Amino acid sequence: MNTPRLDINLDKILHNASVLVKRLKEDGISVTGVTKAFLGAPQIARIMLKAGVTSLGDSRISNIERMRHAGILARMVLIRSPMISQVDHVVASADMSVNTELDVLCALSVAALRIGKVHDVLLMVELGDLREGIMPSDISDFVQQVSLLPNIKLMGLGTNLACRNGISPDNENMAKLSAAVRQLYAANSVNATIVSGGNSSNLNWIFDGGKIGKINNLRLGESILLGREPLQRKAIPGLFTDATKLVAEVIESKIKPTKAWGTIAQSAFKGARNSVATGNINQAILAIGRQDTDPEGLQAPKGVTVLAASSDHTILDTGKSKLRVGEEVSFQLNYSALLSAMTSPYVSKNFTGSSVLLRPNPDLHFLPAAA
Repeated sequence: MNTPRLDINLDKILHNASVLVKRLKEDGISVTGVTKAFLGAPQIARIMLKAGVTSLGDSRISNIERMRHAGILARMVLIRSPMISQVDHVVASADMSVNTELDVLCALSVAALRIGKVHDVLLMVELGDLREGIMPSDISDFVQQVSLLPNIKLMGLGTNLACRNGISPDNENMAKLSAAVRQLYAANSVNATIVSGGNSSNLNWIFDGGKIGKINNLRLGESILLGREPLQRKAIPGLFTDATKLVAEVIESKIKPTKAWGTIAQSAFKGARNSVATGNINQAILAIGRQDTDPEGLQAPKGVTVLAASSDHTILDTGKSKLRVGEEVSFQLNYSALLSAMTSPYVSKNFTGSSVLLRPNPDLHFLPAAA
């Protein structure tokens, strides 16, 4: 089988999505399944829909178009503010988009009017992480201007935390989103159908008994695909953390010293670095590098350590075992490593899984849950 490759087990992803959809439904929260890490792969989209997500979300309109071309008719949400240069594509393929700029909304209105379609929008509110969002004090005036745009329908409010500065969802900032919804109704008589409280980083807050308020939707990707919450990267109890694995091939295996020799200058990706002499080790090189994945996001098998990586090579200390040339090494990934590997044209994608849903084995399939 080709290497490097991603082995993607659809049954495990189905299990993860089903568990999260069922658990959140108990709190009146629907799930938008986020497909961006897999570039809108129709296989992943169909699995998420089978699990019960109410809509599919992606940050790139080309991924949404890919799913549309594959015959997927589900409700699609563009979860990044549209580029004005792409508004025609957005209104043609996405049912709803998140927005923060009036100029973009005006362009969406013109595009929607042109094809006789109503485009739904969700306004994003800034709650402290300082990525996208309208300041809470500006929401009421902003909504008044949006209400004047033909063929644009305001569906509600949303927010996003943790992605830039790691600001965690909590009762205080989530209450501010609910308060903005109530203010919206009081000032503009707008009844928010959708209140999207955030992403996988909201799960700890909800599962720990957070005050949900008006929130009735989350946008989940990482937790479904990797079985982890993003704030501490800890496993979510009952979910698979190995639904996706990165497999690479050994192209060199030798006993080598740990300390480099010669005049030290800058390496390809870091400043000058002087290695420490600890004797000889079993060193292996894999045919994969920074052009294919994020080496810092790879979790190596037991007894193996990732030492370094260049653009096309990843160097391992294989401990007591000397690997064979041609042997495959399998890694679990964090979100950064998954995103890079999925985007790389040099990493093949191998979808596996049967129609029979696997039962997770805590001894074999996922790491210990957070305490």
